[in-house]
Amino acid sequence: MNTNYSENNHLVLVGKVVSDKSYSHEIYGEKFYVFNLEVVRLSSTVDIIPITISERLLTELNLSIGKKVKVEGQFRSYNNYENERNRLILTVFAKEITETEEVEDEKDELTNEVVLIGYICKKPIYRQTPFGREIADVLLAVNRAYNKSDYIPSIAWGRNARFCQNMEVGTEVKITGRVQSRNYEKKFEDGTVETRVAYEVSIASMEIANKEENESEEKVEAEVV
Repeated sequence: MNTNYSENNHLVLVGKVVSDKSYSHEIYGEKFYVFNLEVVRLSSTVDIIPITISERLLTELNLSIGKKVKVEGQFRSYNNYENERNRLILTVFAKEITETEEVEDEKDELTNEVVLIGYICKKPIYRQTPFGREIADVLLAVNRAYNKSDYIPSIAWGRNARFCQNMEVGTEVKITGRVQSRNYEKKFEDGTVETRVAYEVSIASMEIANKEENESEEKVEAEVV
């Protein structure tokens, strides 16, 4: 089992601060804040990603709106109990943050990459769009220190969607992709509709983790038998 948690979940973003920081919570006297980071895609579409940051990383950094920063950390989840239901909240937990200089062409400095090693914890849902594009929804459980786990919604496309559609729950995989945001409408029983934002990983590559090690163990077991 992989217990190097920094390798299990590693993320790098470069983007622009687009909101003031707001107080989130406090743990053992350490205060944490949240702000939104605008990250541009190659297509010029933008993702608005929530960043959770400790006050200890802000002592020498002015997080003013419009500031260009580089964030290194992890993509994390936690449950928020509201309206008698648990809701999965996703955020980027910043471990390092530095100010970066503006460049003439933003596409010269596009950075949005996350690497996750975790376990498929729900049967992947494979489907095709009306235009024939293949998609699979994958929920990944990524181990964290202190017996905690982050549950990360991910989307696989094309051959990656076909590759994972029949994977069993518990399969350990390594994925590389980018964090993205998208708006959706939540409909309630009383007929009201609320616009919400979902965060997920768009998978660029996927592979079975520790495949050679697992195959070696199977071979040894077969020889013993």
